[in-house]
Amino acid sequence: MNPELVTLHVWRVPRRAVPGVLARMATHPARLRRLPGVRFAKLLGTGTGTGFGPGDADLTRWAALVVWDSPADAAGFDASPVARSWARIARAAVRVELRPLTSRGRWSGREPFGAPSGGRVTGPVLALTRARLRTRRAATFWRAIPPVAAELHTAPGLLARFGVGEAPLGWQGTVSVWRDPADLVAFAYRSPEHRAAITRTPTEGWYAEELFARFAVGDVAGDRTVLGWAAEDDPETARGYA
Repeated sequence: MNPELVTLHVWRVPRRAVPGVLARMATHPARLRRLPGVRFAKLLGTGTGTGFGPGDADLTRWAALVVWDSPADAAGFDASPVARSWARIARAAVRVELRPLTSRGRWSGREPFGAPSGGRVTGPVLALTRARLRTRRAATFWRAIPPVAAELHTAPGLLARFGVGEAPLGWQGTVSVWRDPADLVAFAYRSPEHRAAITRTPTEGWYAEELFARFAVGDVAGDRTVLGWAAEDDPETARGYA
């Protein structure tokens, strides 16, 4: 069964809280997965998404991606011990509600977003890419990323983007938010550097496991600038269900 709701939680913390964050990253993944109604969950570090190496990491921003059995289960997250623990150290936070549109590939051997069949969307969409790199191919992958990242930075319709990772090296991905599906499609299939990277993927054999998913963006609650989403964008454009 395809999930009705996926939530992305992102916290901005002061640098003095980083030791506490690292302790949470060690102990909270299992606690998060055990929360009532959680089908799949990952705690993630973040970065700028320009290089995916250790130098790209942002130690003041952290995230959780959670797949829920139902919206009612998701509504209880903020009262959970995990969420309250992060709230104590965060100086800003945002929660994004997502409806899966398409998903291809696996994450930790699973298909966390099911097999959604798309649907009409009239507002913002979020794209998630995630990959586990083959060690012997990592260097060529990292060399290929900067031109794509530079092209992404100037792409029309891009509202926010950042890198995500489960480990300092080799377990990386990207989150990007787009004003509408047409802008995302234009970048994915018409941008020269991105098309070149797509073409190279099968021949280079970069990934041991990969996943690409798109979501309709629903409610965005909290400080959207934590995502890198410009404050001047109209908050009402955050409601993208059709």
